[in-house]
Order: sequence, then structure tokens, then C-alpha cells
Amino acid sequence: MSGVLYIVATPIGNLDDISLRAIATLKAVDLIAAEDTRHSRQLLNHLGIDTRMISCHEHNENARSVEILEQLTAGHDVALISDAGTPLISDPGYRLVRAVRQQGIRVSPIPGANSAIAALCAAGLPTEQFHFAGFLSSRATERGKQLQDLSELTGTLVIFESSHRILRLLEQVAQVFPQNPCVLAKELTKLHEQFLHGRAVELLRCFERDNKLHKGEFVLLIDNSAVSDDSGLKSDDVNLLRILLDEVSVKIAVKIATRLTGKKKNQIYQQALQLSEENKSELDDSD
Repeated sequence: MSGVLYIVATPIGNLDDISLRAIATLKAVDLIAAEDTRHSRQLLNHLGIDTRMISCHEHNENARSVEILEQLTAGHDVALISDAGTPLISDPGYRLVRAVRQQGIRVSPIPGANSAIAALCAAGLPTEQFHFAGFLSSRATERGKQLQDLSELTGTLVIFESSHRILRLLEQVAQVFPQNPCVLAKELTKLHEQFLHGRAVELLRCFERDNKLHKGEFVLLIDNSAVSDDSGLKSDDVNLLRILLDEVSVKIAVKIATRLTGKKKNQIYQQALQLSEENKSELDDSD
């Protein structure tokens, strides 16, 4: 009989945030595949667990999948853990889980800590609908496009970011979501856990006042739930778009109007097309 691949969630900060079932599983399996064995050894030592470990990260996942499949086929149970939180959520493991399932071998989740859910439940933003985007592109142009795409979604948007890119992300969020309420969760479950509230431009001011805020890992939440409540563009928005269309192309006009009004890109685009058709009709009539 084949073994079982357990996907085990580990703490995101506070080492006591691990379930009794997770501890029992990590003690019982024959092998633990860890994203970083040196990092995970600290947790295992804290728990008094001496199960054998191997590394399984984004650079060796394909090769490790073959090795782990051999272990599972031989009847050995294996646990997959990441550096923190739930494996596969902005962490390696997808290729391994897919390969194991394709072989008809059982995969069992051992749920636990997840920074996206931890931030969402304590942020005070709407939770009826939320969209997890993980880490956005490190390239500013691509990240800007991703934010524009996210602006079309209704609900709370959840984004991960590291300390060395958080300011650049907030600057672009301030352009795409100028009026949206935001929450920035920092160092979740750790000693210096913080939740900062305000529009993106206000969060940027917090960083200007306190250099210590730059350290740590961040979860940014953007309240985009009210976007569907706006049944149409205001007259000022339409007038702005009409002026822009007199000077620039539809594409550029839509881009500028979206940033200035904070409205949905598709909504602006449809209005721009309508105004363009009206202009064409007026020109045809004048002929």
C-alpha cells in the first residue's frame, strides 16, 4: 500500500500557533520535505521532533518529486511543510502535489496558519468576497497592469509584499485605488504585529514618519467591495472623459480617467466608446 503525502501548515510567526494534529503528523511520518531545512529545524527542535528532513523548494521541486514519489510508492508517509504558513499558498509544492495525485496516491491536508486569512479576519474590511493575489510582479510596469486587473474585481483584495518593495507597491496602489480604504498587516502573530488603516497615500505617510515600519513581511488588503454599488459615472467623470477624448486616443483617455476617478476601467472604457460614437455621429450629420 502507498504512503500518504500530508500537506502540513506551520506557524507564520508565533511558534505556538501549530495544531496538535500537525505535531502528531510531523512526528509520525517517515520523511519531512521542507522548503528550507535550516529554517524548519528551528521549529522541529522547538517541538522536540527529530524526523528526517530533505529540502523541497522551487529550484529542486521536480527532482524532489521523483524522490518523494519513490518514498510514497514504497509505503512511506511524507509531510510537506513550507517556511511558514500553509504550503503551496505563494510557496512551492504545486508540482509535487500534482505529480502525487496523478499517480493515484492520497494527499491529505493538515490545516492551520495562513497569513492571508489571519490578516483578513482582523482587518475590519468586508469578507463576503475576497480575492487572493499573492505576490505581484517585481517589475513596476507589470505590477501596474496586475493592479489594474485587480481593480475590476469586487471584494477585498489581498496582496503579499516584502519589506524592500512595499513602498513601491503602495505608490502604485495610490494611483490605481486612490480613494479605497486599505489595511496593511505587518509581522502577523509576532511580537511587533501591527495593523495600519487608511488610504494608500496615508499609509505611505506612516512610513515617512517611522523608519521601523520598513522591516518585516506585509499583507496589504484593499477594500474594493463598493465598486459594484456605483451604478454609473457621475457627470463630472463623463465631462472629464469627454475633454480627454478631444486631446488623446481612447486608450490614453481611459487610462488617465481611470486613475483620476478611481472608477472601474471597463466602466470608463464603455463610456469612452459611447462618447466616441456620439462624436462620429455628430461629424457625419454635419457633412
